[in-house]
Amino acid sequence: MNFTKKVFLLTSCLLVSISLNANETIESFSKAKKLMKKVYKSNQTTFYGNCNYNYKDKSNMIVRESCGYKPRNEYTKKGKKNQRARRIEWEHVIPAENFGRQFFCWREGNEACVKKSGKEYKGRKCCTKVNKQYRLMQADMHNLVPAIGELNADRSNFRYGFIDGEKRFYGEAIDFEVDFKRRVAEPADSIKGNIARTYFYFEKQYGMKISKKDKKLFIAWDKLDPVDNWERKRNNLISKYQGNKNPFVK
Repeated sequence: MNFTKKVFLLTSCLLVSISLNANETIESFSKAKKLMKKVYKSNQTTFYGNCNYNYKDKSNMIVRESCGYKPRNEYTKKGKKNQRARRIEWEHVIPAENFGRQFFCWREGNEACVKKSGKEYKGRKCCTKVNKQYRLMQADMHNLVPAIGELNADRSNFRYGFIDGEKRFYGEAIDFEVDFKRRVAEPADSIKGNIARTYFYFEKQYGMKISKKDKKLFIAWDKLDPVDNWERKRNNLISKYQGNKNPFVK
């Protein structure tokens, strides 16, 4: 490895600066998900669709009749039950790729990210292994919400935005649209402010860049959907475990 690349690797961690009010406590994504179960213990409803869920039923956590959820795909192409239509997953409101690509290890890899076969790897797996700042951002509980696995999968790393019409893939009662061609997802009005304030939090505490177009959208969403009691309570509960609050949840 040449000198220039070594210097770049050593200084790459400075590309994303962490504020004193960011997550400095939890590095493990697995631990963060376990703690989020405690945060949502008294409010076991999904972020998208407002469906009740129950961890006691491992094979069918989603209580479909509570929200009118109808899977887009009840079964996989191989004819097996689509397990992601039955379980809760902890989704990153801001996809890991959105903040991960700011790190050199995500884009180019690292000398430590090499398989036994000698094949190099990069992206999420590499950054989780070598970069503490990335791990803190990935495990930040303010960015995690419970979502139906199928909706989490369909949303993928699509950006949020407006979608013309109200084509419902998950039942008429589930106000969550996805435009697969444009790679855009639109949530219900009742959570648009929550999403906006999460992006503002990452912008302020981690220096994550938000495009002018998205910033304008999120400012509008913040006004459209003010902070409610649950969002305020969630903020306080996360603070007990992680040690910091989202200052935009006032």
